[in-house]
Amino acid sequence: MALSMYDLSVPVFTRGLGQLTHLLDKSLAHAKAQGIDPATLVDARLAPDMLTLAGQIQRASDASKLGTARIAGIPAPSFPDEEKTWDDLLARIVKTQDFLAGVDRALIDGQEERPVTIKAREGEAHFTAQRYLLQFALPNFFFHVTTAYDVLRHKGVPIGKLDYLGPF
Repeated sequence: MALSMYDLSVPVFTRGLGQLTHLLDKSLAHAKAQGIDPATLVDARLAPDMLTLAGQIQRASDASKLGTARIAGIPAPSFPDEEKTWDDLLARIVKTQDFLAGVDRALIDGQEERPVTIKAREGEAHFTAQRYLLQFALPNFFFHVTTAYDVLRHKGVPIGKLDYLGPF
C-alpha cells in the first residue's frame, strides 16, 4: 500500500506536536524540581539572533497548520504569537492538534499536484503540494521541533533522543 499525502502530513505533524508536549512536560517537571523559573526556559534561545523556545513552538505550530491547510486548499486558523507562559505554549499545541484532527483526509489525499504558493523574503515560491510537503513543510516543521529540543537541552533539561523520537 502506498503512503498517501494525508499519511505523510497530518499524523506526522500530530505526532511531532505530541513529542513537543512531552518535552515541555518533562522540562516543567525538571524546572520545578530544580527551583528554576519556567519563564526562563520559555524565553531561552540558543543564540542571540535565534528565536526563543516560545518562538520555536509557535513556528512548529504554524508549519504544521499552514502546511496542512495549503495542501488541503483550506484556510488555516490564525494564532497570534502571544504565548508567554508554559500553559500558553501547551494550549497553542493543543489548538494546533485540534485543527489538524478536524482536517478531512479527502481534502489531502490525491492532491499531490495541487499548486501551492508561499510568500518568501525573496518573493513567491511555487510548488506542487507533494513537493511543498516533502521539501518545505516537513523540514521546516522538524527544524523548529528540533531547535525547541536543543534549547531545552542547552538549558540543562535532562532529555535525550528517545524523548524527541517518542515511543515506537
